[in-house]
Amino acid sequence: MLRHTIFAIATLFAAAPVYAQHSHDHAGHAPQTVLPTEPGQGAFAAIAEIVAMLRANPETDWSAVDIAALRRHLIDMDNLVTHAKVTTEDVPEGARFHVQTTGTGGAAVSRMVPAHAPVLRADTGWESQVLLNGDEIVWTVTSQTDAEVIRALGFFGLMAVGNHHQPHHLGMATGSMVH
Repeated sequence: MLRHTIFAIATLFAAAPVYAQHSHDHAGHAPQTVLPTEPGQGAFAAIAEIVAMLRANPETDWSAVDIAALRRHLIDMDNLVTHAKVTTEDVPEGARFHVQTTGTGGAAVSRMVPAHAPVLRADTGWESQVLLNGDEIVWTVTSQTDAEVIRALGFFGLMAVGNHHQPHHLGMATGSMVH
């Protein structure tokens, strides 16, 4: 009998965190066993991640830290993704993007596309050429083997290619790298 009672109590305690995670208690009290993992809006989350890394590193040179520079870059990223005006044309072996340098997204386009184009080339081996043409940037990306991939990714997908973004953000925050 005692063994069954202990088993029942242990089972209840083991299930408590699962119940707490799925409970719909609207009384305004969050269970103590479950903590949110998302620190908020994307730019805030990126800054929070970098700040945590800097604080965890005893060798951080705090005199070089520039979180404001990272914030400006994250604003550029947001403006590029949400406000850039892009028209696309297929070209042999890839695509050409006409991206406006005016308006809300224009300044971000002017800073980010010329900086990203050579990084894309280094990461993929694709040809990546940027020309300034009046109020637009003309970015042509081509490959003898990956034209379909380039066209499918489009402008915004190509801007996201590569695993350099997170190290780039850490570099910006520590003052050791801009572009």
